[in-house]
Amino acid sequence: MIVLVGPTGVGKSEAALALAAEMPSEIVAVDSMQVYRRMDIGTGKPPPEVRRGVPHHGIDLAEPEEEFDAVRYAEAVGPVIEQIRLRGRRPILTAGCGLYLRVLLRGICEAPGKDPEVRGKLLERAAAEGSPALHAHLREVDPEAGRRIHPNDLRRVVRALEVFEVTGRPMTRWHQETQPGFSGKGDCRIIGLACDREKLYEKIQARIDGWLAAGWVEEARALAGRDLSMTAREALGYRELFGHFEGRTDWASTRALIHRNTRRYAKRQLSWFRHEPGVEWIPAGRDLRSLAA
Repeated sequence: MIVLVGPTGVGKSEAALALAAEMPSEIVAVDSMQVYRRMDIGTGKPPPEVRRGVPHHGIDLAEPEEEFDAVRYAEAVGPVIEQIRLRGRRPILTAGCGLYLRVLLRGICEAPGKDPEVRGKLLERAAAEGSPALHAHLREVDPEAGRRIHPNDLRRVVRALEVFEVTGRPMTRWHQETQPGFSGKGDCRIIGLACDREKLYEKIQARIDGWLAAGWVEEARALAGRDLSMTAREALGYRELFGHFEGRTDWASTRALIHRNTRRYAKRQLSWFRHEPGVEWIPAGRDLRSLAA
């Protein structure tokens, strides 16, 4: 199994397609937002004609009203990877979401499920005091999670606090007691695609502007009136567009926010993958045909 990791916009999908042209294979997207139907342009899903040419998996697994997490993803995709192998083909994973990849390869923790009452109280507190207050509390009860989770990542802050409130044990301790991974069996080579930061930012800007020109605003507007899950509503780029629709930002500010927040997200992705064991880093755009041998 070949796993391509790296920040958004670095060229993981293009590299996977180039590899797929060299060997019998199928592509698996490891992305926390491509799992949602009707969120196509702003999540960078490969277009239908590409998916018809090379089988893709891990895409369109849920409605945007549904909460979706790494465990559900691994439960859905792990068996698919085994089926690809049984067909005599090689799975090629394109991974931008480090948490989903970690659970898929290395296992899940048996932390409790969602508690609507506790979660509701935490969200009320976030609305009243702001997400930094919740993050400060997280740093007190689970310092490791506080360092790992960005203060503005309200969904993950709430989840970590929810687990602590329900069980009295930090999320970090639960993560240390994982069950075997769904797809960690067999050979697995993890390739990190590296890119000069300024060049990466240029690629991100061009990508976002291309999505906006391709109808991303209209796609987001069609979702804005739906009862979206917290996960979908907080999707990068969509949340900024929703804020624009609600009159909180003008268009110039909205576009600038999407660019800025995407660059910050790319930095967090790089930081995550730099700390993952077993990643071989190579320059983005390098010929990967040797991997098909």
